[in-house]
Amino acid sequence: MDVRRRFTLLAVTMATTPLVVAGCTAGPKAVKSGQEKKPPSLTVTPADHTKDVPISAEVGATVSGGKITGVRLTDDKGAQVPAEAREDGSSWVPSQPLQNSRTYTAEVTATGDAGKTTTQKTTFTTAAPSTKSAVTSTLYFTDNQTYGTAMPLVVKFDPAIPKEARADVQRRLFVKTDPPQPGTWSWIADGTQVEYRAPDFWKTGTKISVRSALQGLPIGKDAIGDADHTATSKIGRQGSLEIDNATKQMSVFEDGKLLKKIPVSLGKESTPTSSGKMVIMEKFDRTTFDTRGDPNGGYVVDVDDAQRLTWGGEFIHSAPWSEGDQGNANVSHGCTNVSAEAAHWLMGVTQVGDLVTVKGTEVKLDQGNGFTAWNASWDDFAKGSALPVPAGLKPSPSSTPHPGAVAGGSAPAPAPSNSGG
Repeated sequence: MDVRRRFTLLAVTMATTPLVVAGCTAGPKAVKSGQEKKPPSLTVTPADHTKDVPISAEVGATVSGGKITGVRLTDDKGAQVPAEAREDGSSWVPSQPLQNSRTYTAEVTATGDAGKTTTQKTTFTTAAPSTKSAVTSTLYFTDNQTYGTAMPLVVKFDPAIPKEARADVQRRLFVKTDPPQPGTWSWIADGTQVEYRAPDFWKTGTKISVRSALQGLPIGKDAIGDADHTATSKIGRQGSLEIDNATKQMSVFEDGKLLKKIPVSLGKESTPTSSGKMVIMEKFDRTTFDTRGDPNGGYVVDVDDAQRLTWGGEFIHSAPWSEGDQGNANVSHGCTNVSAEAAHWLMGVTQVGDLVTVKGTEVKLDQGNGFTAWNASWDDFAKGSALPVPAGLKPSPSSTPHPGAVAGGSAPAPAPSNSGG
């Protein structure tokens, strides 16, 4: 995980070493060879006079015998370029993508233990606009929203990111949480989606800032990243829904307390509802389901109070036509049908990012079919990271069935059609 901290240029003050006066009968002691403190050794990247540098470039610095105490990046007009340091201090990331065909100068200062400094400058020129294909990236986390405690950060890609490029892409996905709740990114196997979560559900009131800084990033040999996306939002109250096929009932919880039980009708045998842990992705007061392009489809219907659970078209929604079956039989095309009254009530209770757990149906939820970050154990989720995950990052030992007890808006719709039922 790349948690960023704002870098502030530090003024370096050279310490003056006081003169040591010896007794009147003794001369000054000679300094033995090799004991004199040397200034630190410093290497900066991009190397001086490098050309065709990607606009996603960072200022890298390695130092021996000291630490970095100052970094200044300016453009060819002398304007300072804001940058943020990576947590490990290995590089400084410009707060915005650099501009094409421009020259930049980085000045890096390192200070040794004895106060001696080394300053190195490097000047480099960015590449002209690329003619390579751009990978479309979509960040499903928007500004100034309030999300549920199970809301993962999700970035989708078209086309998919190949395995050999995922570490480079992941390294440019930045997350900052206040209060701190470190987590990791995890890739869906086909490379079309990457999700971020912490070991436990978010704490209510957490502020989350995310940056998908992919504009101009080389992705493999033949593609580049398309855009730089940023968003900051907060986590609201804890809400969760549990749907049991055995009882045909939905239990609605808020902050771990049961609010209501609602009869449901799930997917019939030929179009079963998926079992697993999913997250409310978006909410519609009214929308249209059009399944004419699906193998088992062939209808168009307007529905009220619909809440998306999967890319494939599973929703919770108002279904007055099936109220006689709700609580008794499964008759839907894969959706969770509830009464018009219950659906309207749910819209006022739930948030995008609330956890929805479905159990006891004929099929399991596929990873990546929606926001599925909680549909795997932490250990399995962490295995999907393309970068090392800190060994100490583990779930709280005092886990409980409901996320609000642990943790104590709407995203734009993608290409898949509304094919619920």
